[in-house]
Amino acid sequence: MASSKAVPIWVSANHRQLGSSYSLHKPSGFCLNSNSNFNVNLGFGRNFHKWECLGLLAQRAITPLEDEKPLIDSPPVETENTQITESRGLHKDLNSLPKPLSATDNISSPIDGSKVRVAYQGVPGAYSEAAALKAYPKCETVPCEQFEAVFKAVELWLVDKAVLPIENSVGGSIHRNYDLLLRHRLHIVGEVQLVVNHCLLGLPGVKKEELKRVLSHPQALDQCEMTLNKLGVIRVSADDTAGAAQIIAYNGVRDTGAVASTRAAEIYGLDILAEKIQDDSDNITRFLILAREPIIPGTNRPHKTSIVFTLEEGPGILFKALAVFALRGINLSKIESRPQRKRPLRIVDDSNRGSAKYFDYLFYIDFEASMMEPRAQFALGHLQEFAGFLRVLGCYPMDTAI
Repeated sequence: MASSKAVPIWVSANHRQLGSSYSLHKPSGFCLNSNSNFNVNLGFGRNFHKWECLGLLAQRAITPLEDEKPLIDSPPVETENTQITESRGLHKDLNSLPKPLSATDNISSPIDGSKVRVAYQGVPGAYSEAAALKAYPKCETVPCEQFEAVFKAVELWLVDKAVLPIENSVGGSIHRNYDLLLRHRLHIVGEVQLVVNHCLLGLPGVKKEELKRVLSHPQALDQCEMTLNKLGVIRVSADDTAGAAQIIAYNGVRDTGAVASTRAAEIYGLDILAEKIQDDSDNITRFLILAREPIIPGTNRPHKTSIVFTLEEGPGILFKALAVFALRGINLSKIESRPQRKRPLRIVDDSNRGSAKYFDYLFYIDFEASMMEPRAQFALGHLQEFAGFLRVLGCYPMDTAI
């Protein structure tokens, strides 16, 4: 059955008509380096950085502006001998799990329409995979090594959609993904809100009192700080939560645990030593669903629209930009600012003597209205009077079920 193709919705200060599609200046691409090396010798052939400054590493994980430069490895840290035992009784053969895609993969995939293929960053058992299954219960999930690879998997038609974490109620915004939204031409077609339940995992038969180290993503370790402090364990960072569980299962280190999901424990045959170990019980991560084409917005259910824009210099200009929504009774659910890369600093006057400099910003806004509503169209038309650049990232149904 043929379906009509949705028309992208774009807005520009130089084009006053809404609903038109045109090309914007495409930002230069970049390569996300996933070959992170860590330097705590756990005795099983992989090196990890010893967890010394949790807040700094957590910030590095979600603040991506300067991370194109490769990190310089620190010297190896000597640790005591670690007992290694063979991990038995796994839920499934770990070698049968799908291999994560990298940003350079360019393989063809059968398109038979039987399943929706959804890409996510991480390995099986990741929270992003759980978000994909919540949105599409019968989908085929495709793991990717990096966030950049997730975007490329959709662009190269390897998958149909992608699920991308964008903010957490405890850790805040994931800035890397805001930057990638602007660099790529995918459209936001939905959102998923997922309750995060961090669990302490270990090899079968191990008690939590036996643990000396705990592996996980920096943000997960940060969110479980009180529990881990009581255990007196060394915190070791990993690329993601499910990846930490995978390392424990592969190498069979009895005195090392992982912070991950219950699904990761099931996949990798680990015991759940403790559940809900996060400091804040109301821990929710919001994910975006991305596709190559936008959806046609409706008015039959609550919708959200995401935009990004820049503003010219002037007193009260941000106030005027936000007022276009308040004047029409449109609620703003999210405001995020990111420095512009191509124009990071602006000089107030032309004399280079004592002139003030400040950052130029991109503003990301989510507002609760559908692009089918006249008030939303009028608001964006009004915003064009102040914006030097304006792009609609997507209009999509709100996820109200948690």
